Order: sequence, then structure tokens, then C-alpha cells
Amino acid sequence: MKKFGYVLSGGGARGFAHLGLLKLLEEMKIKPAAIAGTSAGAIVGVLYAAGKGPEDILALMKNNSYFGWGNILWNKSGFFSMAMLQKLLKETIAHDNFDALKIPLFIATTDLNKGESVIFSEGELFQPVIASASVPVVFEPVFMNDKILVDGGLLNNFPVEPLEPICDVIIGSYVNRMEDGIAKTSVFRSFNIIERCFHLAIANSVYSKMNKCDVFIEAPLHAFDMFDVKQADNIFEIGYKTALQHKPELERLSEDPLNDNIPVQFF
Repeated sequence: MKKFGYVLSGGGARGFAHLGLLKLLEEMKIKPAAIAGTSAGAIVGVLYAAGKGPEDILALMKNNSYFGWGNILWNKSGFFSMAMLQKLLKETIAHDNFDALKIPLFIATTDLNKGESVIFSEGELFQPVIASASVPVVFEPVFMNDKILVDGGLLNNFPVEPLEPICDVIIGSYVNRMEDGIAKTSVFRSFNIIERCFHLAIANSVYSKMNKCDVFIEAPLHAFDMFDVKQADNIFEIGYKTALQHKPELERLSEDPLNDNIPVQFF
């Protein structure tokens, strides 16, 4: 039986699109042997690996958004608090350890001191997830094991590497597709510009990994920004419909004998 691996990129509220893909894969009876995620992808990944379904995760993330005015900390090194995410993880996952998960999980973070990507897959669970989603300036960094950890997307917004040696088929979900225009829905207009600059800077590194995936899916989400939690249902639906366009190819990959697997890409 083929081993499927899912790669889930960062992207703030656009990460709700990952759940649409997961919904389709569940409908197709495709289950992952492992998941790798960054930032929003790490949050979706950890909740899914803990046994929650896509629609359950959608509700949990909508009701426990850490992009809320009640989470602002003006006097800290970031202006949003991760208290809501910490609470969600504690209430959802029985033990603060990767061993508590039902699916192997790889979480990408960035070590600010050494300027290198750090992947977590064992030991303490909650802090790596929080660190992976801690966008610099927006959130406080996480201090762990003599490291200053922040958003994994800074250096690895598409952590396919841990899956390559252990998975036969890799499905990638990237939610930061670059198109003309900047999202105008958020009150954080200036941050939208900073965010776009960030994603333009890392786009080449992500697209250089496309060939490592058997399926590379980009939902058209340029109209949304990382704070658009109120658009969660719309983003979820776009993610599902985008994945649905590739259902025939996904079916072929799930049905083909292992030695007949031919990588395909979608744009």
C-alpha cells in the first residue's frame, strides 16, 4: 500500500484552505502516513494528526482564533498573544508530546540565533507548534532548548524534506499563490504590504520544491490576507473546490500500483 504524505504551507487565515483539501482526501478514503506543516499548516496538521476531522478543525479554529483583539499585548515583543492557541492545544490534545498524535507529524520552525530551519517530530509538542506560527513582530518568539524560535515559513514555508524518505506519494498544499493585487479586507493594511513582500521573497524557494510533490495544489486565495478569519468558511470552500478539480488525478495516484507511480503537477 502506498504511503501518502501531506505538506501544508503557512499563510495565516488562508490555511483554512488546507482543510478543504483534507475533506476531499477523506471522502476519497485517502489517509496520510505522515504530515509536515509550517505556521497555519502546522496548526491544521497537529489537530488533524490528533484525530480531529476537517470540519471539526474548521469550527475549532474559527472559535479559537489567535488573530483577535482580545489577544493583543501592546507591551510585548509581539502585539498578539498565543494564549488562545495554547488553550486550544491543551483542550484538544491529551498530552504535550508528539507521541500523543495518531499520525507522524513534522513541524518547521526558524531558529533566529543560527538563522536555520529546525524541524520537530518528537518530544514536547505544543511549543514547536506555537513557535511555527509565531510570525516575527506580530507574535512573541518562543524560547526553547536555548533557541529563539519563530515562524517556520521564514526559511521553510513548504517543508517537504522530512516526507521524501518515508512517503511514496506527496501531496502539497500551498496557500500563498502570488497574483496581481493586495488583499484589502483587513484593517492591517500596512501589514498586508509587508506580508506580500515576505511571500514574494520566499516564493522561488517554495516553487523550487514543486517537483518533489506528486500533486502540488494552489488555491486562488490572493484576495484574502492572514487576518481574514471571518472568511474562514469561504476559504475552506475554495480549498475544497480547488482540490476537487484534481480528483481524477488523485484517484489515479491512489489506485496505481506503487511501481507505476508517475509524478504529476498542477498549476
